[in-house]
Amino acid sequence: MGVREGQVRAAVDLLDGGATVPFIARYRKEATGTLDDEQLRNLEERLRYLRELDERRAAVLESIEAQGKLDDALKAQIMAADSKARLEDIYLPYKPKRRTKAQIAREAGLEPLADALLADPALDPQTAAAAYVSADSGVEDAAAALDGARAILTERFSEDADLVGELRTRMWSRGRLVAKVREGKEEAGAKFADYFDFAEPFTKLPSHRVLAMLRGEKEEVLDLTLEPEEPAEGPTSFERRIAQQFGIADRGRPADKWLADTVRWAWRTRFLVRLGIDLRVRLRQEAEDEAVRVFATNLRDLLLAAPAGTRATMGLDPGLRTGVKVAVVDATGKVVATDTIYPHVPRNRWDESLATLARLAAAHRVDLIAIGNGTASRETDKLAAELIKAHPELKLTKAVVSEAGASVYSASAYASAELPDLDVSLRGAVSIARRLQDPLAELVKIDPRSIGVGQYQHDLSEVKLSRSLDAVVEDCVNGVGVDVNTASVPLLRRVSGITEGLAANIVTHRDANGPFRTRKDLKDVARLGPKAYEQCAGFLRILGGDDPLDASAVHPEAYPVVRRIGTSAGTGIAELIGNGAVLRTLRPQDFVDDSFGLPTVTDILAELEKPGRDPRPAFKTAAFKEGVEEMKDLRPGMLLEGVVTNVAAFGAFVDVGVHQDGLVHVSALSRSYVSDPRDVVKSGDIVRVKVLDVDLPRKRISLTLRLDDEPRASAGGSGAGSGGQAPGGGGERRGKAPRQGGRQGQGDRRGGSSQPPAGGAMADALRRAGLTGGR
Repeated sequence: MGVREGQVRAAVDLLDGGATVPFIARYRKEATGTLDDEQLRNLEERLRYLRELDERRAAVLESIEAQGKLDDALKAQIMAADSKARLEDIYLPYKPKRRTKAQIAREAGLEPLADALLADPALDPQTAAAAYVSADSGVEDAAAALDGARAILTERFSEDADLVGELRTRMWSRGRLVAKVREGKEEAGAKFADYFDFAEPFTKLPSHRVLAMLRGEKEEVLDLTLEPEEPAEGPTSFERRIAQQFGIADRGRPADKWLADTVRWAWRTRFLVRLGIDLRVRLRQEAEDEAVRVFATNLRDLLLAAPAGTRATMGLDPGLRTGVKVAVVDATGKVVATDTIYPHVPRNRWDESLATLARLAAAHRVDLIAIGNGTASRETDKLAAELIKAHPELKLTKAVVSEAGASVYSASAYASAELPDLDVSLRGAVSIARRLQDPLAELVKIDPRSIGVGQYQHDLSEVKLSRSLDAVVEDCVNGVGVDVNTASVPLLRRVSGITEGLAANIVTHRDANGPFRTRKDLKDVARLGPKAYEQCAGFLRILGGDDPLDASAVHPEAYPVVRRIGTSAGTGIAELIGNGAVLRTLRPQDFVDDSFGLPTVTDILAELEKPGRDPRPAFKTAAFKEGVEEMKDLRPGMLLEGVVTNVAAFGAFVDVGVHQDGLVHVSALSRSYVSDPRDVVKSGDIVRVKVLDVDLPRKRISLTLRLDDEPRASAGGSGAGSGGQAPGGGGERRGKAPRQGGRQGQGDRRGGSSQPPAGGAMADALRRAGLTGGR
């Protein structure tokens, strides 16, 4: 982590003491030397790994000691193991196993034969083996004796921990993953076509390709092979290294060929099988880690999207046959009206629907209209636009919002408890309205995995994904702060130190006794003890309460510091808050004491200047182009405004209002090189894009943020003409030569071929990205 041991020790002590990452990052900066939440999350994850390693180490030591084989040298080796893989390598020779061929051979007395041939290759194997033939031992002839000796040496070679570790590292750095289509699966597995004849080094494989190929293998479309290095004549470098380790060389001696064959057998049957399993696990783990990181980053952007604020909002959950569900919520999110309208086919009650919406908007003084982005979204957006045009006096503003997870919320136990008298179909409209008012407060009610901002999320470890996403939600909620007098149970339970039960107790206390007037009142909540209060108090806000500091992020434990600041400034606390002119004249060093250091005092002064500051951006909406409502309305060269819905390693997906997100490939995000798309855009951003290509049959749209790029129509697209280059030219192609029919694989086009791949710019961009199935 590049930090001092003392910082780590302090952080570990705080975590072990029950402190949360948000609390440590915000209120214990002196103790940890200002470690931020990202550093603390990394520390927490690494600490978990190392403690699991220590538990396994203890089990290994106990097992070997029980066998009577633990000496000081072996114990030192085990104690020095710094990874789970290294520990298992050391443990392998002592790991209880079924009776192996080597064990049977030892029981038959063949180990001296193996030792003799390894020590003295001048011995003739057949002659030496003849002395071990014994019907009583089950060794029927010299060939059987040599087979047993080979099994013993094979096991011995493959259990050399240092050698296994070295070969694993070598295979990772030199090897590659090869994918081939299974016979007869070409048509059924067309979405994996880019991997029908594919090879790429392990070290260059991006996570989305690994996960795509593993999914192709799981669906029995692809066969995957882990090749240790480029095929070559004669013994591999791995075989040569094994031979070197055990002093085996071909010098024309009688046993040299037998020993070389034993090395080859050991490599193919033991080393290669084990290393293949290890590297497959590593590929999956690293791909999962990256995919989880992508999901977490997108979730953070979505949760921290700009809130529209406390404004009456109408939520429209679009639908055709079942109608558009309507819910109006007031400034606090309370449901004040619901309805269902049928403006679209088959009923076509357009004018009646407009009248209903106008009546509801006027009756409840609606400011905003939130439109879900699902089926019939654009048609409903058009309805809202006509409503705004027909009734300018209502001063309405419309916005299309993601409805991902709204159906999950509607059917959840929490929605049933929160909206018991509301039909399930109408709850989605309520959620859509509220998530425009405050995305964070509403989205915390939904399992983060159901929000749909990840890639290959159903292929990921559920535990790893949940842990990462829960950490993101916790950091976001505590980073923004929570109004304790309006927050729901799902929002409160994400606050530092508050469990599900405590959150419910806070709401119960609030309902029974009215709004909290001070943070101290929280101590009256059932089961909210001193530790929980310490953890949560700074993140809970009380607006309009008895103490103005309770509306800020200043922790109650630091209120004495604020009073000293007020005394020094010659003003009361209420007059001090927000008084930048006075606060900027003060020196933080003057208020440092034994309990509160410079980082905390600096934070206090910044918070007093802008108390309760919301770190989220200002609210604004995207304007979809009129007349562009379906993919068939798109034309290459169009300039459109859209909203970034998802960011992946290969680019960004943008909603331009046609029910199908377009892809801005990473090479089309900027004129300069982009290593991480999130450096340019994030989920929720409003962007201007140009349409490069539209592929109607495959429902793919290629976009660019470089508005002077020349569009290129595909054979299956909506435009005419051909030629030109895909965004970014050759991109990052690697692998095989062009396949039959001139279609290129995932190679880097270094061979000089200039023929463009079939499918146009979008298909080309997706092939370069390794994405085979669209969004």
